[in-house]
Amino acid sequence: MGTSNEDLPQGTVKNVVEQDTLKWVFVGGKGGVGKTTCSSTLGILLSQVRSSVLIISTDPAHNLSDAFQQRFTKAPTLINGFNNLYAMEVDPTVENDDTLGSDGMDDFLSDLANAIPGIDEAMSFAEMLKLVQTMDYSVIVFDTAPTGHTLRLLQFPSTLEKGLAKVMGLRNKFGGVISQMSRIFGVDTEFGEDAILGKLEGMKDIIEQVNRQFKDPDLTTFVCVCIPEFLSLYETERLVQELTRFEIDTHNIIINQVLFDEEVVESKLLKARMRMQQKYMDQFYMLYDDFNITKLPLLPQEVCGVEALKAFSHNFLTPYQHSLVRGSVEELEMRIATLKEQLKDAEEELEKLRAGQEETIM
Repeated sequence: MGTSNEDLPQGTVKNVVEQDTLKWVFVGGKGGVGKTTCSSTLGILLSQVRSSVLIISTDPAHNLSDAFQQRFTKAPTLINGFNNLYAMEVDPTVENDDTLGSDGMDDFLSDLANAIPGIDEAMSFAEMLKLVQTMDYSVIVFDTAPTGHTLRLLQFPSTLEKGLAKVMGLRNKFGGVISQMSRIFGVDTEFGEDAILGKLEGMKDIIEQVNRQFKDPDLTTFVCVCIPEFLSLYETERLVQELTRFEIDTHNIIINQVLFDEEVVESKLLKARMRMQQKYMDQFYMLYDDFNITKLPLLPQEVCGVEALKAFSHNFLTPYQHSLVRGSVEELEMRIATLKEQLKDAEEELEKLRAGQEETIM
């Protein structure tokens, strides 16, 4: 038999907000579970205790603008209503011109650099991190794409390191040939082999530094967002395993869209959904008994706009409190009042049907 919501341990994200050494906070999970709402709310909470906070969306869908109801671009923009909270939307894909600065660079050499799988995205990510680090934000929150894209993004530092090693190996082995090819194709030395390798090597320090920071639990943590359903539980388990393999700290799970048994629910569908959710929440607590698990309620409306996000944020720091305790006098009085209202509506509908039948007979 499933444990009730009241009996499950109550967790919050206070540990993340209060960890003043954190530099990078990743928020990720399966598509459609509320990652953007959670990353936006975390950004708001962090802005209350940090000097400057930047939220970066790396999801090509870019819901950050919708969440704050404000247009964002690839440049950090101050969010309306704040003096220290910024947001930007970037796409972790890149064209050669953006990364290598190669207006006149020969396709041969450009293809050589991009022949390594994932290196174009990795270099774009490196450039973005390089830019962000020069801005000197106190903490950076990543609103990431669905799980698969996120795992690839977290691999970018090691992808680029491997790519550098391969390119350097090619240079040592075929350096003379590449130089001759450059001359044959009329490539200016400004855009030749040395330009590409110089650009790649210039990124090496920043990548190694970021790699070390991502693996440092004092500087980086990953918050997993999910909903109490099978596929989301499966994706979260996969994500946690991969994060462990990448040596990236994760000790917070947010379970979103939880149906709390606090109202007079007569709907068979809602009751069935509650039982299903309870089954998967029991599994979450069994699998992640050493995690901080935060449960967020399913709301009747969307959480859009600064004020709505601020109002929703208290659920991240204080466990959700039921408005009524089942079995209490107040709860029974409300149930009776609801039943009376339903009876009144049913009687009015019956009267209308009878009146319609009489008109038909006449």
